[in-house]
Formats: sequence, C-alpha cells, structure tokens
Amino acid sequence: MKILLVSSTGGHFRALQNLDIFWKQYEYCWITFRTEGTEIALKDCQVYWAYSPTNRNLVNLIRNFYLALKVILKEQPQMILSTGAGVSVPFIIIGKIYKCKTVFIESYTRVKDLSLSAKLVLPFLDALYVQWPQLQKKYPRSQLIEPLAVRSKFTKIPSGQHS
Repeated sequence: MKILLVSSTGGHFRALQNLDIFWKQYEYCWITFRTEGTEIALKDCQVYWAYSPTNRNLVNLIRNFYLALKVILKEQPQMILSTGAGVSVPFIIIGKIYKCKTVFIESYTRVKDLSLSAKLVLPFLDALYVQWPQLQKKYPRSQLIEPLAVRSKFTKIPSGQHS
C-alpha cells in the first residue's frame, strides 16, 4: 500500500509524524509546506512541496488542486492520510475521485466543533478520527481516539481494510 501523508506545518505536521508507527510500514510520501523545519525533518523522504498560505488564498488553492492531481496520478496512492489543515482539502477531494481511501485526523485542539478543513472534506472521507467525546457525539460518523493512544489505534488497522 502507498500512502500520501498530507499536512500543513507546525502541530499538524508533528501529529502526522507521531503516527509513524502506522505509516512507516508502507510506502509513503509527504505533501507539506517548505520550511526550514520540514526540510530538515524530511531530508531523507520523498516530498512534494505544497503552496502556502492556504487561508483565504484562491490562487494557492487552485495551485494545490493542480498539485494534488499531478501527485495522485504519478504516485497512485491507495490512501490519503491527513491531520489538516487547508492543504488537505484538494488532496482528499482529488484522492476520493481517484478511489483512494481518505482518512482525516482532527486536531486535539478541536474540542467543540470540527475545523473548516474537516467540514469541507467530510463528504469525501472514509474515516474521520476525533480526540474528544463531545466532538464524536456531535459527529456520530466520526471515530473517537484517545489523544495519547493515536499511535496504538493505527497499529491495529489491518492493511486489507485500506487496499
């Protein structure tokens, strides 16, 4: 299985890095923004640099949709795994069109409502994971994961469910 790991920088990026116990067992590549930190962290990884900023920037949204189409056609992933934020939207939508499994893990900081990114991609998701019971109750389609148990939750997903 090949996975596209899609995230913005900062906490979203670190959250996705922390799931390495799941995704390192597969072929993968990253989509994120080029910063000094991401260049260092991903120096030995295959990376496609997305366009930022994504907030209220129509030009970069269009550029990222084009990048998503190009990367998905080239890499042909079976899964798109994202922790947000805005950069995830084009990749999840294009990925779903091309029959990828799509998984979004909502930020730990989202306690009462989903992020705008999660709301936008919700119709295109195969799985939405949230980290607070009140958020799972509000979005019954989501699955609750314990904040400190994210890594162990993903190690238990049989690979056959995502191929």
